[in-house]
Amino acid sequence: MTPFGAKVRELRRARNVTLKEMASALGVSSAYLSALEHGKRGVPTWYMVQRIIAYFNVIWDEAEELQRLAESSDPRVVIDTAGLAPEATELANLLAVKIRGLSKASLKDLSFRVRAAAAKDGV
Repeated sequence: MTPFGAKVRELRRARNVTLKEMASALGVSSAYLSALEHGKRGVPTWYMVQRIIAYFNVIWDEAEELQRLAESSDPRVVIDTAGLAPEATELANLLAVKIRGLSKASLKDLSFRVRAAAAKDGV
C-alpha cells in the first residue's frame, strides 16, 4: 500500500463510504480505486488527486498532504545511480534487497535519517 492509498482508505473509512460508492462518484471503477488504494497503480494524476480532494471536501493542510502523498507514492521506483559515487549504488542496491524485511519503525527511522542527511547536504 502506498502512503496516498493508505490516506484515501483512511478518509473513506472515517466517512463510512464504500469503495463502490466513492468509485461511482469519481467516475472510475471500483477495481481502479482498489488498485490505487493498494498501490497496484502508479501515481494518480493531478486531476484524480483534485477530484479526491473535492470528493472528501478537504481543504488547506489536508489537501496539501494528499497532494504530497500522491507525489511520493510511486510503488515502482527506479533509482539511476549512473555517474554517482559507488556508495550511492551500494545504498540503492542494499535498500532494494532489504526493504521488504524492515519494520515500520525501521522504515520511519531510515526515512528520517535520509531527510536529515539531505537537509544537511542542502539537497
